[in-house]
Amino acid sequence: MKFFSSLYIQVMTLARHKHAPRYLSIISFLESSLFPVPPDVMLAPMCIAKPKKAVFFATLTTLASVVGGALGYFIGKFAFDLIEPSLVNSSYYNDYELTLKWFEEWGFLAILIAGFSPIPYKIFTISAGVVSMAFLPFIVASFLGRGLRFYLVAFLMAWGGEKLEMQIKSWIDRLGWFILLIVVFFIILLNFLK
Repeated sequence: MKFFSSLYIQVMTLARHKHAPRYLSIISFLESSLFPVPPDVMLAPMCIAKPKKAVFFATLTTLASVVGGALGYFIGKFAFDLIEPSLVNSSYYNDYELTLKWFEEWGFLAILIAGFSPIPYKIFTISAGVVSMAFLPFIVASFLGRGLRFYLVAFLMAWGGEKLEMQIKSWIDRLGWFILLIVVFFIILLNFLK
């Protein structure tokens, strides 16, 4: 079944769209404060599709993410009471409590770690506001952590370029079904362990 390869072709077509950088900026901004989808899902195919623009895409993603992170910071600092009930009832509450501990232990380094953590970045930005982390170090750490992540993704994808695009296209269906089976296995395992 060629489900994943047709999806991959659509993603690569969108990655070459003239408005793709605008959409990448919007996703990067929203992911840092509100949205659960990481910008890597757009950044990676855009860098594969247009390797010569990888640095531009990584810079755009980093800047939009940091500005969105500032929004998350201000939400945590000034409006946390409004979102706390939703956060408590969400699957992110344990992550939120963990980030508070990280801020207590590591402070500035917690934001650097956030760039590579599986915990959504928005949880870190909101938590930074809640604990009233100094704003300038927050912004500097955000630039460093997010920048390192996005430039790494961009350079790796650009390095692979068209050759990587063809390789992915040739094994995307097998890889997609394999990942789907692993996810189903872990869902069943987690339900069994409960």
